[in-house]
Amino acid sequence: MNDNIPMCALKEEQWGEVTHISLIGDMRSRLADLGLLKGSRIKCLQKSSGGDMTAYLICGAVIAVRKCDASLVSCRIV
Repeated sequence: MNDNIPMCALKEEQWGEVTHISLIGDMRSRLADLGLLKGSRIKCLQKSSGGDMTAYLICGAVIAVRKCDASLVSCRIV
């Protein structure tokens, strides 16, 4: 599957590769510092019961990202 999807659409235990980042400002910088860059491989680990936060494995670190921010990151399923 080569179609791009928002990062928030990854299912638990599913891997993706970042293809585009539409975030701007401080949030883009913070996530870039943690390794979320174009070409990075990410894994959706766990979605919160409320659905707003999701834990992702990015460059060996587990990072919780809000759905509104994760929706601005495109990836392809790998």
